[in-house]
Amino acid sequence: MTTTLPPPESLVLTSAKRTRALFAADFAIAPLDDTTAHKSLLTCKLRSEYDSVRELPPALAARIEGAAAAKKRKTAASSSAAKKKPLAGVEDGVDAGTQKLLEGIPASNAGGGGGGGSMALSLRPKAAGSDFLPGAAVGPGAGSGLARKDAFQPVKPAWHAPWKLMRVISGHLGWVRALAVEPNNRWFATGAGDRTIKIWDLASGSLRLTLTGHISTVRGLAVSPRHPYMFSCGEDKMVKCWDLESNRVIRHYHGHLSGVYALALHPTLDVLVTAGRDGVARVWDMRTRTNVMVLGGHQGTISSLITQEADPQIITGSMDSTIRLWDLAAGKSMAVLTHHKKSVRALCSHPKEFTFASGSADNIKQWKCPEGAFMQNFEGAGGIVNTLAVNEDDVLFSGADNGEMCFFDWKSGYRYQRLDTTAQPGSLDAELGIFCSTFDKTGLRLITGEADKTIKIWKQDETATEETHPLDWKPTLQRRRQF
Repeated sequence: MTTTLPPPESLVLTSAKRTRALFAADFAIAPLDDTTAHKSLLTCKLRSEYDSVRELPPALAARIEGAAAAKKRKTAASSSAAKKKPLAGVEDGVDAGTQKLLEGIPASNAGGGGGGGSMALSLRPKAAGSDFLPGAAVGPGAGSGLARKDAFQPVKPAWHAPWKLMRVISGHLGWVRALAVEPNNRWFATGAGDRTIKIWDLASGSLRLTLTGHISTVRGLAVSPRHPYMFSCGEDKMVKCWDLESNRVIRHYHGHLSGVYALALHPTLDVLVTAGRDGVARVWDMRTRTNVMVLGGHQGTISSLITQEADPQIITGSMDSTIRLWDLAAGKSMAVLTHHKKSVRALCSHPKEFTFASGSADNIKQWKCPEGAFMQNFEGAGGIVNTLAVNEDDVLFSGADNGEMCFFDWKSGYRYQRLDTTAQPGSLDAELGIFCSTFDKTGLRLITGEADKTIKIWKQDETATEETHPLDWKPTLQRRRQF
């Protein structure tokens, strides 16, 4: 026969009691009382912790008492007013059907002027010489039928002239993947899958020069506004610096482990930032060719990159669906934006505001610097967005892989124009993609590089007015813009 022993705590307590009983007379030990000892322990703890805050300061106590008394008076007044003032009836001019719908509402909720800001419907008698409008939202003292607080006021978009095709330039033998406009707005450069870089006259569209040196697709171009240099990068892991006075390569920047997909020059510092398939952004000293910093953290290919003067000085978008804002002094990311669900393929910063936009297959989002706060979505773009561009007139352009071109108003996020690119005769249906885009320095010309191996220049219609092309904007109550 097995016996179950009591818990160890009770055995220890029984042993302690017996010890005290045996030796209490010899050593003057007080008998053990668990309840008294536990109560004394709690009292000491409470007194030591909370003795200083047992009573409220006199000023705070008086304020709380006054607020409680005012609330009590307000509640009593509202309840008495609700009892005295009955609901309006059919004899007061109220529709019988509406009166029936509101039967059974408690008097405390039906008295629309009561405390607590009740949102209940309330009926009032007809005023002399006026018509009763059910659901009219008027002031609280005018007998409102329906009250709505904190009404959202959508931003009305500004009117922009529609864009149309101005010129088609042919000359490349591969997909046009990179664009850069010269700071003086006289020419622009393109890089393509035929491994060449071509310089074009912006005014006439004629070919000025062809540069060869890359052994794979050219994916990024940048022209320095402070030096006679142009920088290029490609899928051959090479980053080159071209001297525009002698039209030859004068520097190479070695370090990337795979193809280089994005390139940007810092606006004020003599540094170059490149990024690509190896998932890191590398910061180079322009003159010494030193890789001064490696910004790691992305889990996928970095497909887009922008730089700016103030923090975050570098912003990268990756195929891992994240955007990282980098602290250039610390050499680490200061924020990671995870709102996108698909690869972030395009980034662009506003030339005047401290904001930027990101494009993906799910949507286009607008962000506020420096903290990277989400502002709004640009809705209406279809396909996979490959490129974004914005000018000083608050026109945001997006180009997709299916040839869809969308133009948005930057402030409101409203898409005011959508059109499909004009395919080159003889090209396949699969060659409708738009890979790169940029506005010229005036913002009046849009240049796109496309999969049909052409460069297209677009301009706004000078004959369009607000009367000939009215703004088809219908405001909604959907809360979109956050700032």
